[in-house]
Amino acid sequence: MARRSLPDLGPRGEGWVVIQIALFALIAAAGAIGPAWGGTVRVVGVVVGVVLMVAGATLGLRGIVDLRENLTPFPKPMPKARLVETGSYGLVRHPIYCGGIVAAVGWGLATASPPALIGAGVLLVFFDLKSRREEVWLAEQFTDYEAYRSRTRKLVPWVY
Repeated sequence: MARRSLPDLGPRGEGWVVIQIALFALIAAAGAIGPAWGGTVRVVGVVVGVVLMVAGATLGLRGIVDLRENLTPFPKPMPKARLVETGSYGLVRHPIYCGGIVAAVGWGLATASPPALIGAGVLLVFFDLKSRREEVWLAEQFTDYEAYRSRTRKLVPWVY
């Protein structure tokens, strides 16, 4: 992976965080517009959506807890950070991102919002790009990152 394949967007990747916040705000707003479908499909969507939101929030929060003192809002790891490979990080390399994507899909289903579901797709692409940039920094800082990367999926457990 080339060092400059994706922009840093700031010394610690601050621009990536700004874009992420904007995407979450747009997805939230899209869900608030109003339902595009009703009836039984809407009921099923609400149930599945709530389950996905809870699952996504749980995975994301577990990722936060597993990072402990290594947690930073920025994609560039802190200088004295250690590589975390256990807990949710044994399941997927970016559990916080995965949790956000799953929760966004759940929000789109629960609110019956096609724009929110499209936003969840955009969020998936964004987190894929952000994680690529982040992984360059992780590989530079942790000599054993490549081994971890080879045995652990990136964003979707058992899939990708």
